[in-house]
Order: sequence, then structure tokens, then C-alpha cells
Amino acid sequence: MTRIKALPHEALRRLAWPVRLTRAGMASERITRGFWPVWTILFALGAALAFGAQDHLPLEAVWIGGVLVLLGLLWALVRGIRRFRWPTEAEALDRLDRTLPGRPISALSDSLALGEGDAGTASVWRAHVARMAERTRAARPPAPDLRVAARDPFALRYAALTAFVMAALFGSLWRVAEAPGLVQPGSAADAAAGPAWEGWAEPPAYTGKPALYLNTVPEGTLDLPEGSRITLRLYGDADAIPVTESLSGRPAAAVPEAEPDTATVRAVEFDAVQSGRLTIGGDGGRGWQVTILPDAPPTVAITGAILREADGTMSQPFTAKDDYAVTAGRAVIELDLAAADRRFGLAAAPEPREPLVYDLPMPITGSRAEFAEALVEDASKHPWANLPVRMTFEVTDGRDQTGRSDTVALPLPGRRFFDPVASALIEMRRDLLWTRDNGARVGQILRALTHRPEGLIRNERAYLMLSVAIRRLDAALAQGPLSAEMRDETAEALWSVAELIEDGGLSNALERMQQAQERLSEAIRNGASPEEIQKLMDALRDATDDYIRKLAENMERKGADEPNQQADAGQQITGDQLQQMMDEIQRLMEEGRMAEAQELLDQLSRMMENLRVTEGQPGENGQRGPGAQAMENLRQTLRDQQGLSDEAFRDMQQQGSQQQGGQQQGGQQPGQGGEGQLGQPDQQDRQPGEGEAQDGQQRRNGDGGQPDAMRPGEGGDPRSLADRQQSLRETLRRQEGALPGDPSDERDAARRSLSEAGRAMEEAERALRQGDTSGAIERQAEAIENLREGMRSLGDALAQNQPQQPGNQGEAVGEAGREAPHDPLGRSTGRSGRIGTDQNLLQGPDVYRRARDILDEIRRRSGEQTRPSEELDYLRRLLGRF
Repeated sequence: MTRIKALPHEALRRLAWPVRLTRAGMASERITRGFWPVWTILFALGAALAFGAQDHLPLEAVWIGGVLVLLGLLWALVRGIRRFRWPTEAEALDRLDRTLPGRPISALSDSLALGEGDAGTASVWRAHVARMAERTRAARPPAPDLRVAARDPFALRYAALTAFVMAALFGSLWRVAEAPGLVQPGSAADAAAGPAWEGWAEPPAYTGKPALYLNTVPEGTLDLPEGSRITLRLYGDADAIPVTESLSGRPAAAVPEAEPDTATVRAVEFDAVQSGRLTIGGDGGRGWQVTILPDAPPTVAITGAILREADGTMSQPFTAKDDYAVTAGRAVIELDLAAADRRFGLAAAPEPREPLVYDLPMPITGSRAEFAEALVEDASKHPWANLPVRMTFEVTDGRDQTGRSDTVALPLPGRRFFDPVASALIEMRRDLLWTRDNGARVGQILRALTHRPEGLIRNERAYLMLSVAIRRLDAALAQGPLSAEMRDETAEALWSVAELIEDGGLSNALERMQQAQERLSEAIRNGASPEEIQKLMDALRDATDDYIRKLAENMERKGADEPNQQADAGQQITGDQLQQMMDEIQRLMEEGRMAEAQELLDQLSRMMENLRVTEGQPGENGQRGPGAQAMENLRQTLRDQQGLSDEAFRDMQQQGSQQQGGQQQGGQQPGQGGEGQLGQPDQQDRQPGEGEAQDGQQRRNGDGGQPDAMRPGEGGDPRSLADRQQSLRETLRRQEGALPGDPSDERDAARRSLSEAGRAMEEAERALRQGDTSGAIERQAEAIENLREGMRSLGDALAQNQPQQPGNQGEAVGEAGREAPHDPLGRSTGRSGRIGTDQNLLQGPDVYRRARDILDEIRRRSGEQTRPSEELDYLRRLLGRF
């Protein structure tokens, strides 16, 4: 054991506080280990008394339990006192020394046993002592070990502590004061050492107000929310503590009678629904004049006009208010049949539909007593979209009281389609959902819409999807009344086709730009919203940029000096001028000057019509490279697949006509109006090669390069179509294996797309052999899309390889003597084999002034918040760099 008196004075002074703290920690350890049963018994006893265990047990059992508790406390105290021993300083010093490396405190109390007279030994010893003294500077009192799990394996101390905490929260610690009186004989009233009564007033939970302990509330006035729960606990006889109240609305308060010698506690509970008086008699009784605060129903109001985003999402702001909190709300939308334009498909009586109900958004954080929110929903697919409706908002509070807003009449916002074909499909979808009796009319109009689709439905996939939908609708109508499932399936198919037509999907850049111009013109005529104008202008900008980019790529690849690749003289425009024209169109539309906007849009359309993106025809000298030949072969395969898909569809229509028997024989003559004869009248009139000028836009009757195959209607059958599909697939496989060009990502992408097209052809062939013509048409449409994608990727690969191909090495000769070609924006194109210009953008004598002007223009455009977010981000990045 280390002796503290033997330590040097300096070390003793430095270790004084660590030793004291270590000693206190050791004392706490010994107290905890010796006396933990004492407070365990005390906590358990307090919890039992606070919960009123003495009220439910016989008096004898309470006496026996009290004796056992006292004996247990006495045993725990004696046990703890016998085991407890106050720690000494030497024990504390030893505990502290064991926490240090090398036991430096013990080393300081040691002395030199041998060699005291040797100077060298003494010097080494002094150095050792100094090093040990330095280590004592790191002495820190160790944390006491208060764990007694080994002595309390059943965790009785934690159970007792938990019970005491629960009793303090939900019980009454006043009941502990009753314990001394339990050992005295007499009545329960004489035994009560605490209060003779207790009372609580608990407001409804939705109010957020705390409960009141009536024993602490002085006499006088008391304000309580309506519906507050009054709870009284009376200890004693009924005559000793009378209770009167006029808050519950009952003639008299019903106080339960206590049974003699068995019950000592009575309870009175009621809801306060009206103002009145509450009086508790007897010793310590009190009385209050209670005022009930009424809970008014919630209110809700529709604020501002409803907003519609470009995608059809509606946003309706509203405000709600309640005394305490609004718990829920909903928007109820009903069709305003009297205000509807009952013409065409809406002339028939509509099928009954439940009101359209949306849940109102509630604040996630903050108070719900008064708030402003906005209902954001998309009702574009609902049958009432863009039809007149009546909208009412409803909110409820915690008492299930309901408040309603004024009913507002308005057209139900939904997505608007500006492409004429897409708009017509959406109208037919609405008519079909209006009533199933419109099924025959919808089928007739759809057949008329697809009778001659040349130049009308420019998306190949959309046309095939629409044809399948028409076929399924006709088949369902032939079997009898249209079912609700078939109606919903057809409506979903029409929506998908309309979205495909409206949103694009065209493979040709010029077609996309023309479609964007047509949709913008339709929006000008129909009065589009600012959000819709912004969306359409963004689509026009993207399509125009894509068109200009592809035009520049073709000029780079084929030579800008070819007459058919250039704009006419005087038709060159700069990118800023093009941007200014589009900005001016958007500004005029937003100001409501639609006529001027349409005139400027027509001018832009005429300017862009002078520019053409060509697919790359062979040179006039008749020479073809391997790339051009491969592209021509793929074009022919694409035309053959399109013709084969057309014939499969006509064959499916003929089969449907034969199944319907004589239902349509009297109303249709050969070649007149029937869907089954789509495309047949112009089989003989069409000139060879005429369909090639409108790739992807026309439905042709071409034989697909298979003159020996039999056409439907002339003795052919689906198996002959399957054979032709097999031949076409094998042709594509050979073309896939002979792709020209050097290895590149674009060439690999073209190979993958062609492989996917071959897989789709194989599935179409399998479907044709199984008689599933509808499934075959879907797979053929997939093959056509993959063929187009493969041709685009192959064109990009050939464009990259063009500068390295033979024959281009001598192009530089004589270039110095001729004028440099220009792109459609009036810029001189580069001669280094890339898209863009080799000229310095900062041209002219005053270069710094030009740079300053460009920076000012970037700042100006970045401050226009109406520009697209992508453009604003780009402009901010430019400002950040320069």
C-alpha cells in the first residue's frame, strides 16, 4: 500500500484533488452496492401508495404489507451499514496509482536500498524519481463503478424506479400522506390524512390546452373550453362531501353512493357543455362560476383564381381558420350539367358519376388554427376535365364540426392538347367516358380520322397504336353493349396516343420544328395560359436548335458549297436574331396581341422553310461509298417493314369485317370509307418511289421489295405475311453484320438498335404464325422505331469517320481561293472537320468593348426570370467564370 506521507511535498500537493475525488468515487461505489435494496423498497412503496393500492386492499392486508416493508427496510439498512467502510486516503492513492503507467506514485514513495554512497547510482535514482514525478502530472480521478447488476440480477431497482416515475406522472403523490393513518382504527373519513377530494378539468385534446388540477385553483371564475371533462374523486361518505353542478346540462349531478364499510372513494365524471356553477361541499370544499368557451365551426374560403400549369396540374389557393385547429378538409367537385355545351358527344345523357373529391393539404408543422395552403392536383384524365364544374371546399375540426366555402363555378382545369389530331382524340375519349352509348359514334369518327392518315398522323407508332385501339373497340361493340372495363381500356389507349402525338416522338428534325410551330399557332388561336405559352415556346426553341444543328452537321459532312444545302441569298440570320424573334413572339402572346404574334410566327416559319435537312443523296457523278450504300439499304428495309405493317393491319381489318358478317356489307362499297379498305384505293394510283419522299409520315401500300408475295384480299393469308417477315429479318441480319465505319460508340449503338429491331421482327413473325395479328402489329411498330434509331446512330458514326475517308485529302487544295461557306446562322463554318466556326468571336478593332458588350448582354438575360431555368443556370455559370 502506498504511504501518502512518504511522498515528496510537490507531488503530494499536485495529487491532493485527484485523491479527494477518487476517494469520493470509491465512497459512492460502496454506498450504491451496500444500500441499493433500501431505495428499491422505498420506490416500490411510494409507487403503490401513489396509485392507491391501499384503497383496493383489505385493511389487514395493508397492515401486513406495511410490517413486511418495515422489516425489509430494517434488514437492508443493517446489511448496508455492516458492509460499508469509508475509503482511506491510502486506498484512494492506490486506486489512482493503478490508472497511471509504471505506477509512478508508488515509485515516488520508494527509497534507494543499495548504493546510496555511489554518486552514479544516486544520480540515476534522482533521474528516475524526477521522471516518475513528471508522470504524476497526468493523474486523473477514475470514474466510479456504480454497476450492481451482479448483485441485482433481476433488475429490481429499475422496476421500482420505473413504477415510481409512472406514479409521479399519472398517480397522486398526495396519497402517500395517507399511509400513517392506515394503522389507526376508525372510519375511512377519519383515516384520510390528505385532502378529502381531488378534481381535474381536462380540455379536449385537439385544443392543446393543459389539464387543470382543481385543488390548486382558487374559488371564483373559471374559463373552460366546450367539451372539457370534469373528474372528481371524493374520499369519504356521500353526506360529508356533497357535489352540485349545472355544467353538464342534466337536471342534477348524479353522485354514486358509497357502500357502507366497503367503499371509501367515489368518482363523479361529466362533460362541461354549458356555463354554470360547480360546488364541492364539506371541509375544504370550493365553488367556481364556470364559463364555457364555445367552439365555433371552422371556416374555409377559396382565395384567388385557380391556376393551371402547362402540364394540366391545377393549383387552387385557399385559407382555413378555426378556434383551435382544423383537422381535415376536402374539395368536392361536381359536374355543372346546366352550364355544359350539350352538343355532339355531350348531347346524350351522361352516366352517373360520384363527385370528384380531393383531400385538402394540411400544414405539417406550425399551427392549424389559421393557415393558407393550395390544392395542387391533376384532373387531366378525369371525364370532366375542361368542362364546367362546381367546386366546394369543406373542413372539419376536433369536434367533427364542418365548415364549407362558397361554391365556385369554373371549368375543371386539365391538360390542353394543341395538336389538332391529339385534341380530336382527347375529345373522343371524353365522349366515350361521358356515356358508353357514344361508343359507335366514337368508333366511326376514329375510322374517318385514320382513313387517309398521310400528312395528318405523322408518328408511325401513334398510328399503329390508334389502329389497334379502333380494332378492339369495334370488336367490343360487335359483341353487344360496351363494358366499363373496355371503355376504360380504350380511354387509356386514346390518352397514350394523344400524348405521343402531342409530345412529339418524331425522328425528323424538320417535322418536329413544324409540329412545334403548328401547336404554337393553335395556342394563339385558342388563347393559351402563360404557363402553356412558356412550355410551347421552349419546345419551339428546342426543335429549332435541333434543326439548325442537324443542318450544320449536314453542311459540314457533305460540303457547304452544294446549292441544295444552303439558304437562299439574303436569307442568312444570326442566332441572336432568331432568339429575338422568338422572344418577341412570346412577349406579344403574353400581352394578348395574338394577331401580331401569329404574323411574326408565320414570318419565322417562312424563313425556316428555306432551310432543309436532307438525308444525304448520292453525288451527281453516281459514285456511292460503303456508308451511303448501307444507309440506302437500311432505308429500303425500313420501307419494306412499313409496307408489311400496313398490310398486316389491313388484313386484321378484313378479318374483323368477315366476323361481323352482314352488319357492314350494305353500308360500304369496295374502296369507299371502310377501315378494312384503308389504303386500297390508291394502290394503283401511287407512283413508285412516291412514298420515299415522306419517310415516316405516309402509310404506303408498297410491297416491301417482295413482289411475289400475295396481298391480303387477293387470296393471301397471315402465313404469307409471316414468311415475308422472316425474309425481312434475315435481310436485316445481313445488313447488321456488314455495317461500315471504324469502331465507335455510335456504331455500337447502331448495331444494338438494329439487333433490337431484328428481335422485334422475330416476335412479329411468331405472332403472325400464331394468328395474333394485333400483337404482330405492335412488335412491327417496335421494329420500325429501332430501325430509325439505328439509322440515326449509323449516320452519326459515318459523320465522325467522314474526314478520315479517302477522297477528302485533296479538298484543301484551292480552298484559299474560294469564299468560306456559311452556316444557316451566317457564321463562317470551320475547315477543321468540326461543327461550328474557326473564327474568333471577338472580331473588330475594339475587342475589349465587344467583350464588355457581351458580358452586359449575359447579365441582362440572366436577370429575365421568364427564361427557362436551364438557360438561367447556364448564364449564371458564365458570369461565375468571367
